[in-house]
Amino acid sequence: MNTLKYLFVLACLLSINTVNAQKKLAYQIYNQKGKKVSYKKMMKDIQKSEILFFGELHNDPIAHWLQFEMIKELAEKRENNIEIGFEMFESDQQMVLNDYLNGQIKMRTFEESEFLWPNYKTDYKPIVDFAKSNSISCIATNIPRKYASMVYKQGREVLDSIPLNERGLMCPIDFKVDTTLSQYAMLASMGVHGNGMNFVNAQAIKDATMAYFIHSNWKSENYFIHLNGSFHTDFYQGIIWYLQQYNPTLNYRSISIVNEDDISSLSEENSNKAHYIICVPNSMTKTH
Repeated sequence: MNTLKYLFVLACLLSINTVNAQKKLAYQIYNQKGKKVSYKKMMKDIQKSEILFFGELHNDPIAHWLQFEMIKELAEKRENNIEIGFEMFESDQQMVLNDYLNGQIKMRTFEESEFLWPNYKTDYKPIVDFAKSNSISCIATNIPRKYASMVYKQGREVLDSIPLNERGLMCPIDFKVDTTLSQYAMLASMGVHGNGMNFVNAQAIKDATMAYFIHSNWKSENYFIHLNGSFHTDFYQGIIWYLQQYNPTLNYRSISIVNEDDISSLSEENSNKAHYIICVPNSMTKTH
């Protein structure tokens, strides 16, 4: 009898393992403590906040699909009282972006007049067009790349040479840089030919500018969703650190997309990167 029970239990365990092996999950959500959570539970918590930072891997299809689905859901819950900020648009593109959203120019004119990311049509266009159809504001939060490039090549001092009438395209040029933040410390160590601090300052002015335009455009009656590369908000640093300098009382949530070979558990390396870590298999296809 004991032998039969043993064989029965063994058969059940083998059956469960086989079923689990056949489950090809596209993603698994974890909270900041590394505990698995459901999409429903994550969304319920996210809706308690005022700002959501979605830290993506730019070429990850799961990230872009979830962004679109979450934006649709949040728009429905908030009766379209949301705003969407994009790292993918630079502040000097705001006027033409507004013209497209307001129907003053056609899609072709917009897409031909702007420097768009190579994956715009597959990954960001659906969100922009959803915003257009529902009269939702889109904010170009990133610094024009030429200025970040100038800082990287010539140092922070070059900002003093930028004409006053162009400084509205970026954060105030006296922005602070905390080199004790782990993300910036890592960049400093990666610098080549002695330009570690230029590398940090170029990254910092992007983060500070995105925080500046989020703060400038956020309205208390609206929910603000910001799309950015995960590095800009991982470990609650980057954009989040700068936004807290402007308003430390803002209630926010953050998401970080990570890749791992096995998504059945979260590695220590990726724990606590954000309030919610969405783990995607390394074998997932890429958008570009």
